Amino acid sequence: MKTQLLRIDTGHDRTVVDLTSQVAAFVAPLGDGLVNVYVPHATAGIAIFETGAGSDVDVLTSIERLLPSDDALYRHRHGSPGHGADHVLPAWIAPSIMIPVDAGRLALGTWQSIVLVDPNRDNASRSVRLSFVSG
Repeated sequence: MKTQLLRIDTGHDRTVVDLTSQVAAFVAPLGDGLVNVYVPHATAGIAIFETGAGSDVDVLTSIERLLPSDDALYRHRHGSPGHGADHVLPAWIAPSIMIPVDAGRLALGTWQSIVLVDPNRDNASRSVRLSFVSG
């Protein structure tokens, strides 16, 4: 198995970061197999969706509606206001995804992008682990 650790600066705002080009560069020389994209944090997730057409903002807005930043709603209350909601996020947006790789190319649909979804304002930097298993 081949692995690579990415360091992603997310700042202190809720954000979506497109990782597609970094994942594509990682798998390019590796042939056929599967790549796993994993964020080892309790308050972030990895997703596949269309970016650049407003979907990234829509996802963050949807997260706020689904998991409002009202501290009264959560038992987990350390960190910035609403941080309890950040800890519930991985139940909805998983911390990892698996993508097929065909001849060194990600087998994504035309408009699909691989993204890090990070609603947590407390951590300005994230690690993302890429793992490739040849097939």
